Amino acid sequence: MLTVDYDRLDLRPGMTVLDLGCGEGRHAFEAYRRGARVVAVDWGQPEVETTKRWLGAIAEAGEAPEGARFEVVRGDLLHLPFPDASVDRVMASEVLEHIPDDATAMAEIARVLRPGGRVAVTVPRFGPERVCWALSDAYHANEGGHIRIYRGDVLRARLATAGLVPGASHHAHALHAPYWWLKCAVGVEKDSAAVRAYHRLLVWDLTKRPWLTRTAERVLDPLIGKSFVVYADKPAESAQVAAAGAGLERERSAAAR
Repeated sequence: MLTVDYDRLDLRPGMTVLDLGCGEGRHAFEAYRRGARVVAVDWGQPEVETTKRWLGAIAEAGEAPEGARFEVVRGDLLHLPFPDASVDRVMASEVLEHIPDDATAMAEIARVLRPGGRVAVTVPRFGPERVCWALSDAYHANEGGHIRIYRGDVLRARLATAGLVPGASHHAHALHAPYWWLKCAVGVEKDSAAVRAYHRLLVWDLTKRPWLTRTAERVLDPLIGKSFVVYADKPAESAQVAAAGAGLERERSAAAR
């Protein structure tokens, strides 16, 4: 189940892409299959091991094109172990809502992106997420849980503060919003016939991709899509280059006088 639209991310073969907070690797897998040089990063050791194992299985099955590469590392999103301007694309899917210091995480994303690079950030959408919080504290108030709900304009503003230029956006996973509302209503740790039935529907949609559910989700995404996705670019001319150019122009003006 992918939240990022790889066409909007403009991910091309040979690009170096970071999947930050990769979890069990769903976005890293697709980027690898598309021929990218993927570096998947997560703080959790079990997530790192699972992602590494599945990426290895994809390689053994011959599902990735020649030239595709992968690496999986345990890392802190507040101190990314990568040089400045070293990657072409970044994906940060459903991770920033877990990080108290999200400003530093966004600054790190901007730091490692090359000028002209692009990031896809996905977070729970405000409306559907607010319903979940209202229905259940257990949904979010736990160790490592969601600590904030982003409004779209706030997320854009924070990305801009980090030096990025927010652009296109969309919503995803409308069929998942009612599922989580139902779980929160009955208790996130409890089992019920209604939750099991809805889960079977989601599995059917994921594995079979039937016309009925695909059409329903496309129609409902703008209304109740559970995830908000925004794409942001790092300006092609870095601040350092712009400052150097301005300084040179001042020197030339002074010399002319």
